[in-house]
Amino acid sequence: MHELGITQEVVALATEHARGRKVTRVVLEIGTLSGVLPDAVRFCFDLCAEGTAAAGAVLEIVETPGRGRCRACAAEVPLERPFGRCACGASDLEWLAGDELRVKEVELA
Repeated sequence: MHELGITQEVVALATEHARGRKVTRVVLEIGTLSGVLPDAVRFCFDLCAEGTAAAGAVLEIVETPGRGRCRACAAEVPLERPFGRCACGASDLEWLAGDELRVKEVELA
């Protein structure tokens, strides 16, 4: 479960940014295509935050849907997996969105 390591890093980034102040909220963006399970991150967050400036903080996860562009016809295609097929039949897609994994916001007391 790589989500534990990712969550540890998110907490480390938030507490580093806080510089000793109390972290009250962390907003994390996770794309559908990132390979990271939002529920697993939620499960790990309180455990990872325990004993840090982020203890008791609220974790808000923004899930970004996957989108791609067909290289054959330039149509945009919704993606739920890292692969897909365009309505024109082509499967050569450029990812436009959905692979994000970033801390969007850290709220401090």
